[in-house]
Formats: sequence, C-alpha cells, structure tokens
Amino acid sequence: MSDLRIQSTGLRTTLQDEGRRHGQHLGLAVGGAADLHAFRWANKLLDNPRGSACLEVLMGGFSAEATGPMSIAVTGAAGRLSINGRRQSLWCTHALQAGDTISLESPTSGLLNYIAVRGGWLGKDLCQSRAMTPREGLPGLSAVEPGQLIEAASMDIAPHRQVPQTFLPDYTAPLILNVIPGYQHSAFSHDARRTLTTTPYTITQQIDRMGYRLSGTAIDVPEMTLLSEGIALGSIQVPADGQPIVLLNDRQTMGGYPKIGTVAALDCSRLCQRGPDTEVRFRFAELANVQCERVVFEAFFARTTWNTDGKALIWP
Repeated sequence: MSDLRIQSTGLRTTLQDEGRRHGQHLGLAVGGAADLHAFRWANKLLDNPRGSACLEVLMGGFSAEATGPMSIAVTGAAGRLSINGRRQSLWCTHALQAGDTISLESPTSGLLNYIAVRGGWLGKDLCQSRAMTPREGLPGLSAVEPGQLIEAASMDIAPHRQVPQTFLPDYTAPLILNVIPGYQHSAFSHDARRTLTTTPYTITQQIDRMGYRLSGTAIDVPEMTLLSEGIALGSIQVPADGQPIVLLNDRQTMGGYPKIGTVAALDCSRLCQRGPDTEVRFRFAELANVQCERVVFEAFFARTTWNTDGKALIWP
C-alpha cells in the first residue's frame, strides 16, 4: 500500500471526484471537481476511470511525501511543481518512490491544481462519492489536513505521458461564458437581458466553491415572489442589488432569488480558474450547441487512447 503523507495544504486542499449525485434531497451539496477540464486530463494521463478522485489544491502552498511507489499526474493552474526540490512539468505523469516529496507553489495564472494517482485516491464515501464539501463540515469530508495520509488505489507505475500542447488552457485569455436561458429568464425585461450580455462584469473578492459574486452594471430585478426551488450548477442568481452571482459545485440545494439563466457546465470550469478583478462577459447560447460541446468533450476522454510515445491521442 502507498500513501501520500500531507505536509501542507495551502489555502485549501480537498478530495474531489465527479460529485455527490444522490444527496441533494438530504440537503447535501453536489460538490465534485470544479474544473472538469483539468480533472479529466489528470485522470486521462493515468488511464483512470473518469470519476476517479483527485486532490484539488487551491492557490498552491501544497506539499506531501510518498510512503511508497506511485504514479501521479498534475494538471491545472500554471505554477512551480517540484519533486524532491527539482522543478518538474505540469500536465504530465511522474513516478514517485517512497520518500519522494512533491510541492506546488502559488500559481502565476489559474487557481486550482489537480493531483491524480493511478487508480484514484481513496477516502471516505458518502452517497457514492468521496467529494469533500468544506462548508458542510461533515466528519472526514471537510478538507484534507496536514499530517493526513491519503491512500492510493494502486502502486502501479504508469508510462510517461504529457498533454498535447493544443489542449493546454490559457487562464489569462478573455473569458466569455455561454448562458442557457431558463428558470425566470422570461420574467426579466429585455433591457435586463441586454445588460447581462452587453456589459462587462468583474469577479469580486467574494468567491469560493459555492459561487462567484460579480460586480458591474446592475441588472433590473423583476418584482416577483418565488418559492425556493432546486439550484442547478451555473445558475445566475440576481439579488436585489442587481449584481449577478454564478453558483458553482458547493452551491446550496435550494434558493429563491430570480435566476436569469444558467452558465454551461464547461464554462463554469473556465470561470473557477479565474481570480478577483478578472473581466467576465456573458452571451446567450442555444441549448443544443451547449449539449453538443459537452457530448464531444465526454466522448473525447472516453474513446481516445494514447499512442506509444505518450505524446498524442488516437481516436478509434
């Protein structure tokens, strides 16, 4: 058995898989990896099942020691990855032996890194998920702590692989989020909908896994009384001050603010890698187009295989 002995967790380190799909009726957040792109690639590099749990590290400051042999892959935010004090590349696999140390420094762009291990990390299971949701404070499912041992499912050493350059994200590129009309969309005036899509918004300091508060031109809020209803990933709530809030993985399960639309899931992944003062723009999109993008995304990771040199993927 091989473990990763955690030395430092930085601002926050959690264990995340695809999320808890069977607990919202109990008031449990879905949780799961905030950036699906980086999460899927971390597992793809190791040929893991798509939902294998990864460590999600916020803003670096992470360090740990391997107690035995294991293969890891590190993706996500651009920053310094070191193994035994020597700088190593992100977005590729690395073999660790007992006593090897790994560390992540504060990123220069992006916020989140994902550390995968061959077969996935093991942890406490609740409602068919190992996802940790810090705000809920559940025993063993809040956050990774210094001194904790995280068990690897496999001691196998994977071949060296790296993500092709064309698939590497640019966390400094202009951010335009696709929005699916829905919920109370028709209750918002034409001017309100135009405001959302024609004026820039800025990410505030109030961001976490629950949601992102934005600031910009106020959106006219319809005068209506709503019963609380289920909240989808990416829902854009507009409270009384007219400043939109994009709800993310650890969102509340129910809410009563009017919602002008829903940000596409893959765009939520792009949003969660951006920090305060980043400019954000919205555009309404056709549901069919958003669905097609997601289908292609999932099919790519499910059906492609690595070529022999580990530098490209092949469609069957």
